[in-house]
Amino acid sequence: MLKAQDNTFNILSEAISEGVVVVDKNQVIVVANASVLEMFGYSENELIGKNLDVLIPKKYKPSHSKNVDNFVREGQKRQMAHGRNLYGKKKDGAVFPVEAGLNPFVIEGEKYVMALVSDITLRKKQEEKIQNLNQELEEKVQQRTKALHKTITDLEDEVVLRKEAEARAQESLQKERELNELKTKFLSLVSHEFKTPLSGILTSATLVGKYTAEKQQEKREKHLNTIKSKVKYLNTILNDFLSIERLETGKVTYKYSTFPLSKVVNEVVYDANMLLKDGQRINYPDDIDECIIEFDEKILELILSNLINNAIKYSAEHTSIDLNVRTEQDKLYFSVKDQGIGIPKEEQKYIFNRYFRAENALLNQGTGIGLNIVKTHLENLGGAISFSSKQGEGSTFTIQVPIHQNPK
Repeated sequence: MLKAQDNTFNILSEAISEGVVVVDKNQVIVVANASVLEMFGYSENELIGKNLDVLIPKKYKPSHSKNVDNFVREGQKRQMAHGRNLYGKKKDGAVFPVEAGLNPFVIEGEKYVMALVSDITLRKKQEEKIQNLNQELEEKVQQRTKALHKTITDLEDEVVLRKEAEARAQESLQKERELNELKTKFLSLVSHEFKTPLSGILTSATLVGKYTAEKQQEKREKHLNTIKSKVKYLNTILNDFLSIERLETGKVTYKYSTFPLSKVVNEVVYDANMLLKDGQRINYPDDIDECIIEFDEKILELILSNLINNAIKYSAEHTSIDLNVRTEQDKLYFSVKDQGIGIPKEEQKYIFNRYFRAENALLNQGTGIGLNIVKTHLENLGGAISFSSKQGEGSTFTIQVPIHQNPK
């Protein structure tokens, strides 16, 4: 039941600034985070067990109940309020405009709907202010046109400014809608990526408790290693999400140092060898012992680990992964070539988009943010990344980094 997943849902929902509400197929509220409680004026646990109608104004209840029933039955996620206004009702009866993104999911055969709710009162006021400003500008244009022809040039400038303001407002609204859709996708992604390793940890922990005899030590070790592996995977996911937050807020601090390239490559390849499938091998690059570069060592390790681990993950058993290094003038080129599943041609333009995963890679674990992080770090450090790929034959990713940092 959903109750067994409360801890995970609470952690995820409380980490989101927008309101999160989860209802079952009968429209009964089973999860409501702190943002929703504050938004609607309720205290903790006051909404749990109540029908969703308590949050809907009376005049909208008949149509809303029917719409939710249809949505639960169809099971397709969507953004509500397209082309119409949507309102919520607070505990004190006050009505306010909202925007909601809906995402259906099923746990143990039971259907649920998760809604990401935003209070758009401020946006509505801003839109009204823009409309009033447009009306005032139009009246001013008419008055000045009638009064003096010499003001035409000034009025044209005002019209240009008005159009620019409208364009900025429209762009801002579009970005807000895209952000809400991205957050809905994020919740769905994180729920899936956390649930799978958590299930593995629970299973292994249960089995470890059953192997108490000394002769069963090997079985205990096997399940303890599984737990360690799953925890490490969860830690990697969390680190990726933290990296995105730091990159977006500009909180990343790069630490340059001079080091041999072989040091980083040796560490990355050593760790990657533990992930190799049966018969896989990594072909070490030639002639890199004398290659000395000035770069952020930890970031380079992160970048190479991501590319090599991807090559392992998306390649079959008994395949090779080739690492190649070359230098041209003051730039270092490092390529990772695999014999894996490749990337469909029509999807290659999206490969560096955050959360994007190609259709043929959906059965493999992953969050779709690793390459986005790699590309952002490289661009921040004066580098670049490119790739070539053919579906069913493999991919080659090449990074370019400066060997020496220019003095600032």
